[in-house]
Amino acid sequence: MTALGSVPAPAAERVRDSAATLLLVGGHESARGADLACWDGIGGTAVPTGAPLTEALTRALTDSERPVCVVPMTLGRDRSLVAEAARALAWLGDRGGPGRTVLSAPFATQEHLVGWLRAAAAVPAAALRGTAVLVTAPAADPFADAELFRVARLVRQYGRHRWVEVAFAGGDPDPAAGVERCRRLGAERVLRVSAGLGTPAALPEALGVVEGGPLLSPAAVEAVLAVRCAEALHRLAHGDNGVAAGLDAEHGHGFAHSHGPGDHDHDHTHH
Repeated sequence: MTALGSVPAPAAERVRDSAATLLLVGGHESARGADLACWDGIGGTAVPTGAPLTEALTRALTDSERPVCVVPMTLGRDRSLVAEAARALAWLGDRGGPGRTVLSAPFATQEHLVGWLRAAAAVPAAALRGTAVLVTAPAADPFADAELFRVARLVRQYGRHRWVEVAFAGGDPDPAAGVERCRRLGAERVLRVSAGLGTPAALPEALGVVEGGPLLSPAAVEAVLAVRCAEALHRLAHGDNGVAAGLDAEHGHGFAHSHGPGDHDHDHTHH
């Protein structure tokens, strides 16, 4: 996947003129697509998985002869979203004609998320000593939530902040508990940065939390989408619609499991 830093400046300008219809599929990182609605104008249509995605695909194939590119709008913590989008395309098959639909690579990886959170949490050097970063996101399943702790650890390891803690809107620990933990650790100032795709709900003023910068600007979102779409259309032209890779996205996510002798012949490691 192409890193954001390598996106050429003109790429963003090509989203609206793309040769494909762009569907932005949202999951728990974007309130099932509701937080993506503000990006509709940059060349894509936000839609949740399930029946709405199937309906949007069918409508797009009927309304235009252009190919349809489905982008799983995840920051690397929602593998189920990728697999669900792949299943929708697999179920649709060639109903709109061969070579009409393609699943792009996910919008971002956890490595991108780590870098973007570090940028959003930037503070003047003089404020570093007493500042804790609180990374928040909407609560999801236990495995996706656990991955946010991993992300936060990497933000701390490769950043300059002494404390980087995690909290979940609608989950445990909630933001208030996260702020309290930061204070107990000795932080004089708590900076909240969001690891979701939407704007998080404001925290009570009594908590005294400083809001960090946005994770991504609209221009950055547009640039990434341009690259994802271009990559997907290139693969589609070579006969790869991305569905096979998408269907395998959930593999290794969740509880460990074992296989009996002869159950499969693909080579991988289970923990």
